Amino acid sequence: MAENKPTTGTLGLTGLTSNAMALIAPGAFLWLTFAMQSLYGAPMAASDMWFGIAVALLLCFATAISYAELSKLYPGAGSSYFYAEQAFLSKTKAFKFARIAKFMVGWASHLYYWVYPGVMVGVTGLVVGYMAGQLFPNVISSAVPAPLFMGGFCILFALLIGWIASRGVGGTTKVNAAINVIQISALIVFSVMAISYRINHGPGTVGHVIAASDGVTSTGEKISAGMATDLTQAKDKDGNPLFTLTPASGATPAVTTTQPASADGKTSYDPVMVPATLDDYNTAIDPIGADAKNPTPTRQYFHNAADVVKPHGFSFSIIQACVAILILVGFESVTAMGEQARNAKRDIPRAVLLSLFIQGCLCYFLEYFAANYTLNSNYPMTAAGGSAAPLGDIMQMVGMYFFGSAKAGWWFMMIQATTVFLALIGTTLSCLTTGAQVTYAMGREGEVAETFGILHGKSATPIKAVWTLAIISAVIGMIAVFLNFCGGAAQADSTIAALPHNFLYSFGLISHDRAANIPQGMLIVTLVSNFGTFLLYMMTNWVAIVAFREHHSFHGFKHMVVPVFGLLANLACMTFYLVGPFFVNGMSWKEPYWALAIAAAWGLYGLIYFMLNSGKKGKSILVESPATKKESLPV
Repeated sequence: MAENKPTTGTLGLTGLTSNAMALIAPGAFLWLTFAMQSLYGAPMAASDMWFGIAVALLLCFATAISYAELSKLYPGAGSSYFYAEQAFLSKTKAFKFARIAKFMVGWASHLYYWVYPGVMVGVTGLVVGYMAGQLFPNVISSAVPAPLFMGGFCILFALLIGWIASRGVGGTTKVNAAINVIQISALIVFSVMAISYRINHGPGTVGHVIAASDGVTSTGEKISAGMATDLTQAKDKDGNPLFTLTPASGATPAVTTTQPASADGKTSYDPVMVPATLDDYNTAIDPIGADAKNPTPTRQYFHNAADVVKPHGFSFSIIQACVAILILVGFESVTAMGEQARNAKRDIPRAVLLSLFIQGCLCYFLEYFAANYTLNSNYPMTAAGGSAAPLGDIMQMVGMYFFGSAKAGWWFMMIQATTVFLALIGTTLSCLTTGAQVTYAMGREGEVAETFGILHGKSATPIKAVWTLAIISAVIGMIAVFLNFCGGAAQADSTIAALPHNFLYSFGLISHDRAANIPQGMLIVTLVSNFGTFLLYMMTNWVAIVAFREHHSFHGFKHMVVPVFGLLANLACMTFYLVGPFFVNGMSWKEPYWALAIAAAWGLYGLIYFMLNSGKKGKSILVESPATKKESLPV
């Protein structure tokens, strides 16, 4: 260890933007969240997946503008933690609350930055579990990956990320830049192929789906009983499952259609999902668990391109926006690199907005459109919601169509999955590094244990903060994967019985009835992270209002209208998590209220710690005089 010293600024606009973009990894999050977004808030909320991204982007841009403006005002200060202190110290009356505001923002930052890397560790475990199941189907099911295997991987992955982060910001930037190029290239290739697939598969054409005669697909996914009778196992010359539906004797030939069956029987349709006579061509009856007298309406696929992007309901859009927050956060991470920037005042504001624009407006809009547009009657929304990796399924179907064989489609999916894994390395690394920098800053100030405020002599990294966060991430990741098959994701007892009987499945799976009563772990940790995000973003917008209130550069729209909108929008999303389950059919209340309880406990602990730490160190809670603003600390 060495004495604390500031690092030398080496990053330009490209390096700063690359680091922020790594945290907003579109290729990774399309894979990881498509199933969750297909399922959460069912039955109809999934219809607004694309529009929900647009709503979330609007919210994030409002907050990003506040971050950009603050980074211009306080170049080098780095992160909301110091922005809060500087903003209040500069005011004639509000200066006395500077320490309180700074601690509140820093503590809320930890709820986000300490949990989010753990979420990423957990979802990486799920991705690797799916890939392992594809490679070794007799050992691991790709549809229900072994929790023990995924838990062990979470430990190794978190330690890998900690090791890379401990090497310093230079190595991190190079890794992130390479991963950005790889994952964006991969998602563009997939998006173009997926859109082409849908364009060339209009009503009446033969579709593609992973076929099986026993009601279970070749990836182990359970399908409805009504579907099983219309499927037979089809294999190529190498014994690999084919994807073209083969109708059983007397069954109607399988076709892809974007319209339901008409009452006169003239409209062709896929017998795998036989919709009843409907009032709206975009609505079908959920084939899984639907009651004949009280059917559950659900948008299974989209009629055309315009149908994908248009809103279908206010509550549906809000549900999807709340989930989409998880995939858009990260643009603010670059504000913690003020001392690593060559020209912080010029480049950090640009990097904040540019990273969000590239990943959000360009990459996310394209890939979410492509994935939703590809859905069809052979692979509807319910299939996506019930799959461990719906994007993997779609990639196999699209790959089979373009490359002419099931094996080629499988390889296409595995290559794409590998780029997702690489993107997850960059995402987890970027967030863990930012979280460690915030903890380091608080350690330097004595607001948390001072040992967190020590830099490594060679790499100039906050080494203790890095490894502490790596261990926490491993624990959170294991909780997420061990409780992944609970709540709405509880597996049927027959599914559990059909899994491979080996050591990897000896822990983490319980009977359906017990699992259904336990909140879903991945969703809980995701919502805890989201609550932390909402709190941090609300406070940052509030800090922006305070910072510019008495400043000569005050601009009514940028420094009042935008941050007020951002604050209220974040508050609305957080509130919707709590009230939505009571008026939106299909939303569970358990996970959001468990997440709220954890966030509240963290806040209460922070209050107690702040009071005790202040007394122990003889620090005044209120600043007694409007002293000259402090020099920014290296973060």
